[in-house]
Amino acid sequence: MSLKAWDFIQKTLYHAALQASGKVCSRRTHIPMIRSTSWTSVPFRSTHGTNSGSSSFSIRSHTCGELRSTHVGEVVTLCGWVQYQRHGMFVILRDYSGLTQVLIPEDESRIKLKKTFSELPLESVVKVKGKVKRRPAGQENKEMLTGEIEVCAETAEVLNESKKLPFEIKDFTKKAESLRMQYRYLDLRSSQMQYNLRLRSQIVMKIREYLANIHGFVDVETPTLFKRTPGGAKEFLVPSREPGRFYCLPQSPQQFKQLLMVAGIDRYFQVARCYRDEGSKPDRQPEFTQVDIEMSFVNQAGIQALIEGLIQHFWPKELGSISIPFPIMTYEEAMRMFGVDKPDVRFGMQLVNISEVFSSIEVEFARDIVHRPGGCVQAIRVPGGTRHLKNKDLESLKHLAKIHFNQTVNVVVLKEDGTWRSSIAKLLPGSAKQHLLQLTAAKPGDVLILASGLLQDVCALLGKLRLQCVQLLEDKGVIVRDPSGFHFLWVVDFPLFLPKKENPAELESAHHPFTAAHPEDLHLLLKEPHKVRSQHFDLVLNGCEVGGGSIRIHDASVQKFVLEKILKEDSSVLFHLLEALDSGAPPHGGIALGLDRLLSIIVGASSIRDVIAFPKSFRGHDLMSGTPDFISEDELRPYHVSVKWPVQEGKEKQELDDTKNSGLDS
Repeated sequence: MSLKAWDFIQKTLYHAALQASGKVCSRRTHIPMIRSTSWTSVPFRSTHGTNSGSSSFSIRSHTCGELRSTHVGEVVTLCGWVQYQRHGMFVILRDYSGLTQVLIPEDESRIKLKKTFSELPLESVVKVKGKVKRRPAGQENKEMLTGEIEVCAETAEVLNESKKLPFEIKDFTKKAESLRMQYRYLDLRSSQMQYNLRLRSQIVMKIREYLANIHGFVDVETPTLFKRTPGGAKEFLVPSREPGRFYCLPQSPQQFKQLLMVAGIDRYFQVARCYRDEGSKPDRQPEFTQVDIEMSFVNQAGIQALIEGLIQHFWPKELGSISIPFPIMTYEEAMRMFGVDKPDVRFGMQLVNISEVFSSIEVEFARDIVHRPGGCVQAIRVPGGTRHLKNKDLESLKHLAKIHFNQTVNVVVLKEDGTWRSSIAKLLPGSAKQHLLQLTAAKPGDVLILASGLLQDVCALLGKLRLQCVQLLEDKGVIVRDPSGFHFLWVVDFPLFLPKKENPAELESAHHPFTAAHPEDLHLLLKEPHKVRSQHFDLVLNGCEVGGGSIRIHDASVQKFVLEKILKEDSSVLFHLLEALDSGAPPHGGIALGLDRLLSIIVGASSIRDVIAFPKSFRGHDLMSGTPDFISEDELRPYHVSVKWPVQEGKEKQELDDTKNSGLDS
């Protein structure tokens, strides 16, 4: 590269830096050079977009959504996409901010201008210059923010002509999810997706402001290439050039943030990318974003207060205010009353223990159960269920219980005349019926759903049926949950360990192996670890878990005992963390908020994919780019990896290679 070329690049970069900082002027400016040269200054022009705002440093003067009656008489320049054309006289121009109506003059001098627009396909990109006029009386459009005005076009330039698109860019157009994913760059043009992504950006900025500027947190980026973590979700493997050695993509920055506390950072946060190889799960993403937080010298109440203040700080004003502190419920209370550890408290229908009704009578489905240790009979009441739930609905509930829980439920339909329709109606004496109605607060018109068995099994079943009943009612137009309401809840005192599903005699971490035991249960850790409660806590919003945190183990000997003696894990995998904890680790704790999940609830999206710019499909695929893709053997060889193909996939791979080769040959 010549000296003159190098100097030119340096000037260009310096000029760009000045523009980015807003320090732009129209006079010749002396620019200090990295290398000495006779070229000591460079002239440059300022544009009309040097003011702050959405049109700064741009070839446009305004966005399509900002013009109002106060702009009447101004000459403006707009850039955007052609949304509609009407009567050969009007063009609706769109950008992220909204719509503006452009009037095409009828006079002879504007024939070329009219021809330009008349032959232009929708979604073409244009630049229009013209004067802002007030619309004629009676022609205002109250549905548009710019509906009082229009821009009378003087000149127009086609910046890019669009081909015919696979779907229209209109909010009312129904599009298949797969088509939206395949043409995501078009789907993102919709006003709803624009709103979602811009709100996400605003919330992230407020999160940074609250944590860094107000409460002294340090934003630290942690590595993406790491090593396997014992327990938790499955991790993605990344091959290295060393035979048999692999990296793992971290499912969270958990170990790094604890190491930062040992390092004395004291208060850490990060808007972190995380990865979990969870396969095909509905409304899950293999890569997702969480607001990761860790603090030294803190307790559970301190972390909860921080998060409540954070949410209050970034909460969108148009959604109303959020009251703090949030209610607190123990894990045991949540399971007993709602059957799930993330209860939706926007509606009632709580689980009721009715074991005492059946303790002294012989009914087949409850016989022996109530006298067995841990056995019970429970019920949920569906208010007004007889008016809305048909026989097929009730049968679907029974089917769900049988297929997913291998349990039988009994349904009691309380008719408006007070009579019962149920298989157990004839088996219950009048006193038992009255006792049941009293315990459940049931009245004519309600439906009762009864289940018997071990407490944890019955609670899990009725917790699922409770949510299913609400869904059935809402599908029929009955409003049970306020769609505009936001009910936050802390759930605390989770079990520290749970029995493994594949081997109930062994224990696994209920959340992760770094969670500290509840101070009141420390004496149980040695001999009865299955009874130990943890210092873990979840943040629940409208029945969805949007955050999880805990106080961590900061003693190396306790951490090693948990890994080796209770979880039966190889502690050498975590030698670096154990050494750090043994080097003067302060007491610490933290939390991670699921940014995608939280945002989807805030905007009322049915899927977290609607708040992510480029999400993966249900199967974890990127339909737009065809990811994941095949890698050739030559590309795999440096990583000492070979693929053992299943027969069918091997055939598909060969066919794909043949197709690619034939395409290259042609």
